[in-house]
Amino acid sequence: MANGCPSCAAKGLRVEPVTLRALLRDEFVDSVTDEEFRFCGTVGCDTVYYSSGSTFTKSQLKVPVGIKETTGERPLCYCFGHSIASIIEELQTKGSSDALDDIRAKMKDPGCHCETENPSGSCCLGSVAKGIQIAKAELGIVASDVQQMITVAKPPSHRGEMIAKVGTLVSAILASACCWLPLVLLAIGVSGAGVASTLEAYRPLLIVVTFGFLAAAFYFTYRPKKAADDCCAPTAKGRLNLMALNKFMLWVVTAMAIVFLFFPSYVGLLLGTSDSSNVTENMNTVVFKIDGMTCEGCASIAKKAVRDVPGVLSVEVEYEQGQAIVGSDICCPVPKDQIIQALQRVGYEAQISEFSVAN
Repeated sequence: MANGCPSCAAKGLRVEPVTLRALLRDEFVDSVTDEEFRFCGTVGCDTVYYSSGSTFTKSQLKVPVGIKETTGERPLCYCFGHSIASIIEELQTKGSSDALDDIRAKMKDPGCHCETENPSGSCCLGSVAKGIQIAKAELGIVASDVQQMITVAKPPSHRGEMIAKVGTLVSAILASACCWLPLVLLAIGVSGAGVASTLEAYRPLLIVVTFGFLAAAFYFTYRPKKAADDCCAPTAKGRLNLMALNKFMLWVVTAMAIVFLFFPSYVGLLLGTSDSSNVTENMNTVVFKIDGMTCEGCASIAKKAVRDVPGVLSVEVEYEQGQAIVGSDICCPVPKDQIIQALQRVGYEAQISEFSVAN
């Protein structure tokens, strides 16, 4: 459905069918369906509600649509009885209007019902603020002559909370990229050793950034929330549901961040290199010096590459020492050249450090 009003082409605001059913005259209520309706607030336009198949005009409503009128009472707040006419009277007697303060106080007790009282189906504070300016203009009052400054609070923004959560995930993913990115590159036939070395240098900083973003996300999610300055603010149940969803998403983000941060610790399990087979004295052994390993994940990649070489019986990769101890059956020599080539294919340089032959 096009958003433009069929009469004036202005873009209308979405309004729920419950508003139409509450404010249309009884003979028109049955014509309201559950399709999407929009409210036209253009001054002078006769159309109030429209959809792809229906249109309702001012004469079909039980109440006047004050924001569409230029003369008369022109009601603005349908819950507490404020209109342009009443605001003009206030300005003439006091030089200022208390309409906004009155609405903010009453929206807490006894509460408002804008969805079924206001033709727009939404909070009236914006309309009342505009109405005050219209009343001033009609009275010829200059804004600097009025003591009260009219402000309408914007709804609270969750942008900071979202940025913190996204930042947590991105930094955690980058902090572990030195381990998972080489695996991805190897899967498409590209060596990732150089990339891994570069990312490993920034890993400590990225870990700190991750926890910084995570702390900010917890702050934004659990900090005390101020009451919304909106007479159509969500109900208590709605606020609780939104808060519960935000907290759930925070803990999901936290769990994902931990999964990525500790990826180097369990990558061996994913690669199937965490077996307990050790090199023994009854094997022919060769110690290879390996350059390019930056974390335990690299050690797992190197171990898998060596273990897949035919003739290798057992292999132990020591990340801290930057070496691999490879064992073969006593009847066969260790395939040195094939092992060096296998390590080169996954992005590491290797050379023989020492070797021994079992007796």
